[in-house]
Amino acid sequence: MYNKSKLLLLSTSLFLTPSLTPILASAPSYKVDSVELMKKKKNKKSKKEEGKKEESTQKKYDELVGSSTKKEGLFNVVKKGKDFYFEVPMDLMGRDLLVVNKLQRVPAELNDAGVNRGVNYENNMIRFEWNKEGNQLMVRQSRPLPITPEKDAIRKSVEDNFISPLITSFKVEAYNNDSTTAVIKVNDIYDGTSTSINNVFTNINLGTSAIKDLSKIQEIKSYSNNVVAYSELTTKVSEGMESVYITVEVSSTILLLPKTPMVGRLDNQRVGYFTTPFLSFSDKQQKLEKKEFVTRWRLEPKPEDMVAYLEGQLVEPAKPIVFYIDQATPYQWRKYIKQGVEDWQVAFEKAGFKNAIIAKEITDSIAANMDDINYSVITYAASAKMNAMGPSILDPRSGEILEADIMWWHNVLTMIQEWNTIQTGAVREEVRGTELPEEVMGDAIRFVACHEVGHSLGLRHNMMGSWAYKTDELRSEEFTTKMNSTSSSIMDYARYNYVAQPGDGVKVMSPHIGPYDIFAIGYGYRWYASETPEAEKGELHNYLQQHTGRLYKYLEAQDPRDAVDPRAQNEDLGDDPVKSSKLGIANLKRIVPEILKWSTTGEKGQTYDEASRMYYAVISQWNYFLYHVMANVGGIYIENTIVGDGMKTYTFVEKEKQKESVQFLLDEVLCYPEWLFNNEIGQYTFLRRDTPVGIIENAPHKMLKNAQAYIFWDLLANNRLMRMLENESANGSHAFTAVDLMDMLHKSIFKVTEQGGKTDVMTRNLQKGFVDALITAAAESEGVKISKNMTDDHFLLDHQTPFCSHDEFAMKSFKGSNMAAGRTLDFYGSQLNRISDAISVKRGELMRVKKLLERRVNTSDIATQYHYQDLILRINTALGLK
Repeated sequence: MYNKSKLLLLSTSLFLTPSLTPILASAPSYKVDSVELMKKKKNKKSKKEEGKKEESTQKKYDELVGSSTKKEGLFNVVKKGKDFYFEVPMDLMGRDLLVVNKLQRVPAELNDAGVNRGVNYENNMIRFEWNKEGNQLMVRQSRPLPITPEKDAIRKSVEDNFISPLITSFKVEAYNNDSTTAVIKVNDIYDGTSTSINNVFTNINLGTSAIKDLSKIQEIKSYSNNVVAYSELTTKVSEGMESVYITVEVSSTILLLPKTPMVGRLDNQRVGYFTTPFLSFSDKQQKLEKKEFVTRWRLEPKPEDMVAYLEGQLVEPAKPIVFYIDQATPYQWRKYIKQGVEDWQVAFEKAGFKNAIIAKEITDSIAANMDDINYSVITYAASAKMNAMGPSILDPRSGEILEADIMWWHNVLTMIQEWNTIQTGAVREEVRGTELPEEVMGDAIRFVACHEVGHSLGLRHNMMGSWAYKTDELRSEEFTTKMNSTSSSIMDYARYNYVAQPGDGVKVMSPHIGPYDIFAIGYGYRWYASETPEAEKGELHNYLQQHTGRLYKYLEAQDPRDAVDPRAQNEDLGDDPVKSSKLGIANLKRIVPEILKWSTTGEKGQTYDEASRMYYAVISQWNYFLYHVMANVGGIYIENTIVGDGMKTYTFVEKEKQKESVQFLLDEVLCYPEWLFNNEIGQYTFLRRDTPVGIIENAPHKMLKNAQAYIFWDLLANNRLMRMLENESANGSHAFTAVDLMDMLHKSIFKVTEQGGKTDVMTRNLQKGFVDALITAAAESEGVKISKNMTDDHFLLDHQTPFCSHDEFAMKSFKGSNMAAGRTLDFYGSQLNRISDAISVKRGELMRVKKLLERRVNTSDIATQYHYQDLILRINTALGLK
């Protein structure tokens, strides 16, 4: 029998001393010796092979890297001949990286379409993964997982059911001597061969592929936390029998995201931020939750200032928000853009931070590093597009804004010059002309820059801002001087003070940072030292409860042709659309007789082009006033309510206000506004419009007839009538009904017919327009099939280009980001429309008109008789009558 201690010693020695052989009766010693001998030979062979492999790997690494151009940064970039390589550190495997693709140079064809340098057309989050067996680095598109507590059982299911896809792979060309970095060749992803991380021609809506022989990598640079590649890519676009080559220069950046994402801040419906949405799963929940984090910069106190900040002291942030003004920006406008950026400092001070947002000009020394994505730039584009845009690049895991490149198209100057002249020319002598003083244009540039920076801070439009100030208050010098703005929010499309009348003495004409903006920045940027979004909910609720007045109301943009809440509209001012629009029209009536004078420059050989442009701008402004008022008809006030606040979420616009609004439309557009369409200007110029087929000169009366037609179509649209029917159902005789609307229109439009009078050309056109709109939605076919759209584009509204926040590229950069507009009320549907009283009311009015015309068809002059006969035939045909 063996001694226990000896057994232990022998068994231990097998691991400690391989040369020792245990003494076992059943194991002949010669076999053990041969096994050990084989092991020794194998070990020597494997060590030799490993040595050769390491030597070969090192040799290949040295061949690639040793004699090559090398740039060190996030990835060391190696250039050997025409080939580019990345040295990818192995400790970055599994880290989240953000691919950010931008246009750097574009051809005339894209410039004409407003697609310019600086446009961010695609973003993707990725991860590198090492496939050791296949000697590859795999690239996985990294989609943020739903929110789940780490220790919950359901977390395993989340990981199993939300796998992210692999999108490309790279062969590992070599490893360094200690295998801490892998070298990969990256030509294909940057020279147009692969679209895995850069699909430019699809994303700018060309839908073509790069031509390999006409595309190339220009340069790749590496910085501390990102690497950026510049490429020249060419494609061929064919349409019909014609083809054109398109070449663009693009940059594609790979940015290392923070190891620990910023703590997200929960969205709230009472304050307007763009958001990043997430699903939320937990073991405790009894229903699935959805959470949205606001998009914002990571603004935190310095570690040494955290206590002081929490005690209420004003401190500087650890990392301020800095915007750099493009070197292409005209010199005289730079100080105004800088002011527009830094106007936001007052809002951040209320959130506890001083010097939180700064604008700087790009010096030559800074310009050398502007390829680094850590720089946010206000990019100035030489383009005919009348716009500006303020999108941001986000960390999709938290909503953190990492960088923002504001786009500024040069021709926005034309638009803001027109706003100044048309909206305030009646009260400001200095804007009456084709060239405005620098300080006036500068202030306009400040205002546009301030608005766009607001978007780059994460803020949505707040179209309720202009309603917060009463119409009468906008005529008060004391009030406007005190508030220093035309709106409670710079994020509204509230322009210049068109309400103020000559003699009011008002000096503040333009929008500035307002109470809502300060409140919104406080919600998004005050720091609470919280480790989770939920930990802030109590303090955020208290903050919101301290800001409940009309100055802090919020509602997003609506369709201008079918706005539901009349308080939240584009281009409006004041809390009374009828009163504000009447005052605005009073000023337009003062401007129209002066257009020829104001548009004359004194230049020899001058044409009437400037007069035409100014005249067109007046008609556009007048058209906005009409739609501001129309929103009252069938309108509903929408509140962002919470339980216990004592407010109703939905309230229909008062009956008298709706009636007053219809009367306004009858007085101002459903008539013959001679002051606007039968004046001296039309003797010298029509309204010129640049189209793809050349300049079209539109007769003024054509513009009037079009305006009237669209008013009829939009006023009598089924959506509006359905809301009015809902109101009638809920409020009975207290509602302004669809029948009331038809009766008012009928009595005004057919007044001369009821009286047996003679109709003139404009009256006949108006009557035909009314009947045509009724027929469009009430014809025989509409009772049995889905209604067709009454019209596609509005000839004025849909061709105006107000500056805005996010174009299509920004909106689709992250498909998970919530860039859409605000609340939508739905009373509608094809089936519901067909069986609703909306069609009944329209058909009833058509029959009423038909009977009237049949009584009057032979009682007037020949032109009127033909007109009545025509209308009767149209109605009979539409309703299937013989």
